[in-house]
Amino acid sequence: MHVAHDVARALALAVDLVNTRANAAEALPDLAALRAFLDQHEVSGARALSRDDLEEVHALRPRLRAVWSARDMRTAAAVVNGLVAETGALPQLTDHDGHDWHLHWTSTSARVAARLGADAGMALAEVLRDEGAARLRDCAAPGCDGVFVDLSRNRSRRYCDTGNCGNRVHVAAYRARLRSVDAAPVGVPIAVPAPVDVPAEERPQR
Repeated sequence: MHVAHDVARALALAVDLVNTRANAAEALPDLAALRAFLDQHEVSGARALSRDDLEEVHALRPRLRAVWSARDMRTAAAVVNGLVAETGALPQLTDHDGHDWHLHWTSTSARVAARLGADAGMALAEVLRDEGAARLRDCAAPGCDGVFVDLSRNRSRRYCDTGNCGNRVHVAAYRARLRSVDAAPVGVPIAVPAPVDVPAEERPQR
């Protein structure tokens, strides 16, 4: 699935923000972590943040996760529509800081949670409009509640990037096959497991 560069960046932001509260871990415990998150995603604007900003961003995460957990397209659309409406989204074309022309959905003076919510909400709206909810997926790794957006051409991605899930699952399966070989009765023909080959879209991002 092809998306514009600014949409791809906003989708990554949405996924990473939801996954900062995945698997019972808290990746945004304080303002320093929030600033680092904003820097990582190149969110423009001031960094004069307060505890209120942190709490508002924390409150945004379950709102975004609700898009992934929606039962159907209509429910997902309602969540996105409500989220975007609350941010007071006002689209503006900009080419700040040397980036190509792209859309901002709020001014740089808007509260940080509103800016994140607008950018993430509008990017998710584009995916829902073009592909429905099928591209918004939960990680298939046992015990992981991370999420991701599957942008692969054949919709084959199964794992998130929160904990090297794809490689972990493939290695576990390979070791299980090796154990079954070791446990096979003597004299019974067996197939030797092939080495683990993790699909490119499931390899950890560097």
